[in-house]
Amino acid sequence: MRNPFDKSSILLIYTGGTIGMKEDPKTQALAPFDFSQILQEVPELRKFSSKIDSYTFDPLIDSSDVEPSMWVKLAELIKEKYEEYDGFIVLHGTDTMAYSASALSFMLDHLRKPVVFTGSQLPIGSLRTDGRENLISAVEIATARDRHGKAVVPEVCIFFNSQLLRGNRSCKVNSTSFDAFRSPNWPALADAGISIRYHEHAIHYPAILERKLEIHTNLDTRVAILKIHPGITAQVARNVLLGEGIRAVILETYGSGNAISKPWFTDIVKEATAAGKILLNVTQCLAGEVNMGLYATGKALADSGVISGGDMTTEGALGKLFVLMGEYPDNEKVKALLEKNLKGEISK
Repeated sequence: MRNPFDKSSILLIYTGGTIGMKEDPKTQALAPFDFSQILQEVPELRKFSSKIDSYTFDPLIDSSDVEPSMWVKLAELIKEKYEEYDGFIVLHGTDTMAYSASALSFMLDHLRKPVVFTGSQLPIGSLRTDGRENLISAVEIATARDRHGKAVVPEVCIFFNSQLLRGNRSCKVNSTSFDAFRSPNWPALADAGISIRYHEHAIHYPAILERKLEIHTNLDTRVAILKIHPGITAQVARNVLLGEGIRAVILETYGSGNAISKPWFTDIVKEATAAGKILLNVTQCLAGEVNMGLYATGKALADSGVISGGDMTTEGALGKLFVLMGEYPDNEKVKALLEKNLKGEISK
């Protein structure tokens, strides 16, 4: 057993993405650099009194190609190395980072150590890269411990552009700015300025610190997402809500959880719930929550058996469904747990 006050050790996991790219001086082409040489690329990391090891996925994964099998590999790696390191930094492409962080938050049970996702909008070798600052701050956060030797932020999170956000509360909102991520319905866990200010009231701490890390890798991905929009047809709604092989559907509805009031839509929803489908309602709005009791159209969904997703993000809802459905074959059990706050993903 490691002494909690020993020199900190961090495992840097490079899955792929812009942050790990470097321009070849001859060809000007971008190519991933060797992360075993990270201290040569980012010499500022030498100032930390921490051991920093690296692990690189082979093959590297473009974030647009991320699949649940990658999350399983990541969870298994963290479990395998859990006792060796005080924290983990996952370098990941930005396009699906919020999906991966959301999924890992549910896959890693009884987590007592930081798992910090970060990346960049520009390669780390670029003059104006945001990757260097993101990485340096992520290392400081992953090594931060309180006076009792416990991790300050023992959860899965995203650090980007001076803010630490809960992983399952985050979404990518900008493809061209360094300010790429937001957590619309939950405050930042920390802000990095001259110093890093942690907001303890916003951090999710494990209920029982002594329990060992468990991972959930049996993911059931039979989930579809139906975005309600003007002009949606009965055929489209039916194909998704009653699609063969689909166990659950995330309904992205208007405002506080409203959808079409026409009888044909309500009838399809009722048919889907009668067939045993899990239907979860989340709002299309960037901020706010579903309240199906507010308007008649929302109430009609609730009366048809649709579950409120509260203020969950689509990314959080997807990760939660994958894990719960993988754990429980009984849809009623899944429905009951969807409405509970398990990892800080929903405000209750």
